[in-house]
Amino acid sequence: MKLLSYKTAGKQSYGALKNDGIIDLKDRLGQPTLRAAIAAGLLDSIAGRVDGLKPDYAFSDIELMIPVPDAGKIICIGRNYRGHVAEGGQPLPKTPSTFIRVHSSFVAPGEAMMRPRLSDQFDYEGELALVIGRAGKHIRREHAFDYIAGYTCLHEGSIRDYQFGHALAVGKNFDKTGSIGPWLVTRDDIPDVSTLTLTTTLNGVQVQHTKTDDFIFDIPAILAYVSGFMELVPGDVIATGTPEGVGFARKPPLWLKPGDKVEVAITSIGVLRNSVVGE
Repeated sequence: MKLLSYKTAGKQSYGALKNDGIIDLKDRLGQPTLRAAIAAGLLDSIAGRVDGLKPDYAFSDIELMIPVPDAGKIICIGRNYRGHVAEGGQPLPKTPSTFIRVHSSFVAPGEAMMRPRLSDQFDYEGELALVIGRAGKHIRREHAFDYIAGYTCLHEGSIRDYQFGHALAVGKNFDKTGSIGPWLVTRDDIPDVSTLTLTTTLNGVQVQHTKTDDFIFDIPAILAYVSGFMELVPGDVIATGTPEGVGFARKPPLWLKPGDKVEVAITSIGVLRNSVVGE
């Protein structure tokens, strides 16, 4: 099932995508946001509630938001594809490289990402992200998938000269340099997340194309590691890293510029589309 957050007629809501329409869930579930519905344990009941219902809105009548716009934490894993580590000339990491991104560094699906005025080294990073479905601390590998609500696409744009020359947290948190969406696909629709294919295109040209079985740290390892030092709660987003093909590793480097159009596509999930503007 595809679940999404959106705006229509000046109001924010969330619902389920059915064919080309949206079945609104805010009033039907009695929860103010998708995050709240996940936390209330209502995901398993949604399919039964929407079965046989007609859409409340046409997809063309809504404005997409980040699937979980009020996520408590957005946690990113760096250097997690073997191909990406190799193209950067680095040794394989011994533990997951983990950092936090703030909400203001992301825009909604279809919204323009912003190349900052301080740098022209704006790099693309297509990623698979997961959304936590239940609270957990010290999650065991064998139980990891029980804590996942679903999956989405994430564009983790980075400002490379600030990332490498200042600090990782700075280069990863420029305003409006990433995006998440277009929706959340529930875990039951993706029984084997290691078989997905991630493709990033820039102005229609493929720049990244890799299967998710190239992970250095698989999803159970990531959840076990992160939940060891912080409690994960419903709605938290974890980005699992980007594959090879990024702009800084190319010769010459390939940077995003105003007017560009970027798509991050993941099989069984969908396509996250954004344009680029200058600050």
